[in-house]
Amino acid sequence: MNSWKKILTRRLLVAVVAAVTVGSLAAYEFAKPARAAAAAPAAAPLDDNSVAALLSLDHAMETLAARVTPAVVNVTVTSKTTAQQQGNDPSQDMQQFFAPFGGNPFGGTPFGRQFIVPRQPQQRVEHGLGSGVIISPDGYIVTNNHVVEGATDIRVTMSNREVLSAKLIGTDPLTDLAVIKVNAPNLPSVPWGDSAKLRPGQTVLAFGNPYGFQFTVTRGIISALNRANPDATDRRKPGEFIQTDAAINPGNSGGALVDARGELIGINTFLISSNGSFSGMGFAIPTQIVEPTVEALIRDGKVSHGFIGIGISDVTPDNAKFFQMSNASGAVVTQVDPDSPGGKAGLKIGDVVTELNGKPVATAGELQMQVGQKRPGDTIQLGVMRDGKTADVPVTLEAMSAANGSATAGDEHGKGRWGLSLGDINSAARDQMQIPSSVHGAVVEDVQPGSPADNAGLQRGDVIVEVNRHPEQSPADIAQALSNVPRGQDALVLVWSNGGNTFRVLRPTE
Repeated sequence: MNSWKKILTRRLLVAVVAAVTVGSLAAYEFAKPARAAAAAPAAAPLDDNSVAALLSLDHAMETLAARVTPAVVNVTVTSKTTAQQQGNDPSQDMQQFFAPFGGNPFGGTPFGRQFIVPRQPQQRVEHGLGSGVIISPDGYIVTNNHVVEGATDIRVTMSNREVLSAKLIGTDPLTDLAVIKVNAPNLPSVPWGDSAKLRPGQTVLAFGNPYGFQFTVTRGIISALNRANPDATDRRKPGEFIQTDAAINPGNSGGALVDARGELIGINTFLISSNGSFSGMGFAIPTQIVEPTVEALIRDGKVSHGFIGIGISDVTPDNAKFFQMSNASGAVVTQVDPDSPGGKAGLKIGDVVTELNGKPVATAGELQMQVGQKRPGDTIQLGVMRDGKTADVPVTLEAMSAANGSATAGDEHGKGRWGLSLGDINSAARDQMQIPSSVHGAVVEDVQPGSPADNAGLQRGDVIVEVNRHPEQSPADIAQALSNVPRGQDALVLVWSNGGNTFRVLRPTE
C-alpha cells in the first residue's frame, strides 16, 4: 500500500507541475504580442538638411531675442488718486473689481483696483505695470506716458530679476511718451532704427510684460504703416502708428518693437480689440516720433511742440480734382484760426500743402508729425497749391498749448450726393451742439439712410459751411448751391463736426 501511495503521489505532482508549466507558457505567449507592440520604435525625426531653412530661422530668432530681452524692463508704478465713497460698505453687486491684470486698451495694466459707490473724497493707492526699453548704457529708459502718469514711485525689474528704483525724467502726453532713469552703469541697450525705411511685410518682434508675464517676446510682421490717430478726443495727437500682428496685450505698453537687426523701430502703445485682448491689431509709436521726443525730454525734461493752427486732411482720389491736383497727394487745409501762425501767414481753407522745407508732403499725418517735431519759434517753408498755382508760404511756429487748436489729420469719410434736410443755425442749435460763433452755414437735421449724404458720412448736427469751395451763409444758399451742381457730377462740401472741419465728397448715385 505504501508503495502504491508513493507512486500516485509522484504522478499527481508531475501532473500539477505540468499544468503550471503549460499555464505559464500560455500566459507568456498571450503577453508577448502586447509587449512587442509597446516597444515598437517611433518614427524618425526629419533630418536637419530637409528643414535647414526653418532651423536657421529659429536660430536667428533666438539670437535676436537673446540680444534684445536684457534691454527690456518691467515697469511697476505706485500712484495715489482720490476716490469717492458713499454710504456704508456696499454689497458685491455695487462694486466693480478689475482682475490683477485687467485690460486697458492702451496697454497699461492696473491691478488690485476697486471702485465703490462714492460718498466722500478718500486717498487711494493704486498699482500698475507696463514695460520699458533701455536706450542708453547709463540707464535712460523709454516707456509710455500712460504707464507712469501720476506715479509716486517707479520700480524697474531687469531681466536678471534685479529691482531698481527709477526717477521720472519727463513726459509728453501728446505723443504718449515718457523717459525714466535708473542709476546703474553698463546696462544693455537697444540701438535706434529708422522707422521711415520700414515696409509692410517685414519681420518684427514685440517685447514686454503682458498681463504680468515678464519678459515675453512675440513675433509677427508689419501689417501697415502711417495709421491715423484713433483718439477723437484730441486731434492734436500725431498718428503715423506702426500696425503689427505681433501680439501686443495689456502690459506690453512701453515695450520695444524691433526689426530683424534688433534695432528699435517703435514703442508698443495700444491695441484695438473688441474684448481688450490681442486680436491681431497692435500699434506702436514709430521712432520718427520717439527719438526726437526722447532727446527733448532728456535735454529739457519736457517737449514744446510747434503749432500752426490749421486743420488738415488728406487729398484723396475723390477730392483731388476739386483742388486742381493731378494726384492724390498732400494735405488740404480744412480750417484756419485767424490768430494762429497759419492764419497770420495767409493760409486759406482749400490750400493744399505739398512740401515742407523743400521736401514732399504725402499725407496730412506726415505733415502733422513733422510740424509737431519742430520747436516754437522755428520758421518753416510750406509749398502750397492754391487754385492750381504754387506758392511758398513761410510760417513761424508758436508753442502748442492745451488751450489752442492744432493741426489735425482727420480722415475723409465716405462718398455720396444729397439726401439730407437742412436747418438754420439758431442760438439754441449753437448752445446744444456747441457750434462756435465763427461757424456759419446750415445744420444737417436729417439724413436719409442709404442716400448719397449718408454714404458721405454726414450726420445730424453736422454743419455744412461750403459747397464747391464757396462759403455759404444759410440753408437756402447751400440748397441752391447743391442744386446748381450738374447731374452726374460730384460736389465738395466743407463740414464742421466735433470741433473741426473736414471736406466730404458728395457723389451722385444715379
